[in-house]
Amino acid sequence: MYPTVRMRRNRRTSWLRDLTAETQLSSSNLILPLFVIEGQNQTIQIEAMPGIFRLSIDNVIKETRRAAELGISAIALFPSIATELKTEAAEEAYNMDNLLCRTVRAIRSADIDIGIICDVALDPYTTHGHDGIFIDDDVDNDQTLTVLCKQALSLAQAGVDIIAPSDMMDGRVGAIRIELDKQNFHKVNILSYSAKYNSGFYGPFRDAVRSNKKLYLNKATYQMDHRNVREALREIEYDIEEGADIIMIKPGLPYLDVIRAAVNKYDVPIFAYQVSGEYAMLKFSALAGATNWQKTLMESLFAMRRAGALSIFCYASIEAAEIMRGNK
Repeated sequence: MYPTVRMRRNRRTSWLRDLTAETQLSSSNLILPLFVIEGQNQTIQIEAMPGIFRLSIDNVIKETRRAAELGISAIALFPSIATELKTEAAEEAYNMDNLLCRTVRAIRSADIDIGIICDVALDPYTTHGHDGIFIDDDVDNDQTLTVLCKQALSLAQAGVDIIAPSDMMDGRVGAIRIELDKQNFHKVNILSYSAKYNSGFYGPFRDAVRSNKKLYLNKATYQMDHRNVREALREIEYDIEEGADIIMIKPGLPYLDVIRAAVNKYDVPIFAYQVSGEYAMLKFSALAGATNWQKTLMESLFAMRRAGALSIFCYASIEAAEIMRGNK
């Protein structure tokens, strides 16, 4: 013990701290979410998320190329479509010429070496803002599955690498896997949002994809109860049995215990999502001068890596990658 043992010795220089660091983070652990809109040369600030924009397809391609050059492994695309295209039954979700499918094909044509992930959920396409088909004041699980399978197939046909069901319907992973395999899309991965909590941290995202409603939208019958961990592990187990290749925990920082519990129990890759409210909280605090943006951003990402998440959806992926390269 002290004075023979001095814990500070391994912390005395930056290179020693690097040599003894228990957790590593690189740009290859990051996934960049991007919001897509119609038009040309469009870059529209999302008010609730300073520094994050809705981008037209041409600008999505530019941002995707920038991400690839920084070593970011994948992008995740989210559409912000016109109100007139939204319907009760979300038919636009599986239109092969919809905004998302055209974006995927355009990125493929640009020949950028990066993975493409797309959510499978109906909330960007429904007039009511729910993630599925809304009947009798609730989302109908089994009717939603039919539409989700159509949506997943259209995205696979467009060229998506990873299908990411974020809707939280029971049985959707198995149904999508069967549909993809039947159509010879055996190589398309499924990243299941197995533990997507009914969180208050999603508000800025709903603004970004224009699915936010003036009245509170209660998704508690299908998204997870924030009080439960064992239930999350059951959701994960069922999704693995149905064919999920990767598991998502969402949100990230408020659910580090769930990430750790899942990592300890299952041998599949576990991802985390630093959601829009987490990003906004860190960003607005920094803009107000209360915190250091670079430090809190990196600290939050390391927290999720330390909990066991292999990769992280992060809106500030490009900034984080530049910080790690010493560009900022």
